[in-house]
Amino acid sequence: MSSRLRTRKRTRPAMSPLLHALTFSRAAHEPVTQAMLLQCYTGLDAFRRGHGSRELFATLGRQLLIAEELWRFGYRPDEIGYIKGAHAAMMHIDAVEKEGGVWLIDDADYAWLCQAFETFDRQLSVASLGGIAKAEAKMVEGLLKAEGTRALAEASA
Repeated sequence: MSSRLRTRKRTRPAMSPLLHALTFSRAAHEPVTQAMLLQCYTGLDAFRRGHGSRELFATLGRQLLIAEELWRFGYRPDEIGYIKGAHAAMMHIDAVEKEGGVWLIDDADYAWLCQAFETFDRQLSVASLGGIAKAEAKMVEGLLKAEGTRALAEASA
């Protein structure tokens, strides 16, 4: 017998069995992804009707950032152009609001956002809830890092 006995350290799983089952369940997948897409399309509709707001702008931006993270994870890599075009459209919408004080969306920006959210829909349909959660976490991490950088720049100015 070997003089060294291997002892395994018992570790707790990173997530509970219930959470693990829900994360990889297709039954739980659809309500989550449909809620995300509903936020996208209701926000887009509000902008199209001239009822946009800073909060809706932020919501659409966050969903686009999640789509970009999903792209980084390999979901729909051939469609990154739509997401980048939608980011440019969001910058244009923001510039129009700063200039005129009204949240408006023109036809070209609307088309870019529609294409990007169609890509997002395709990404969500194949990504696991765990993958979506990782993309959301990376998005939040990026926003917090950007906010910290901005606060540091303002403090040193």
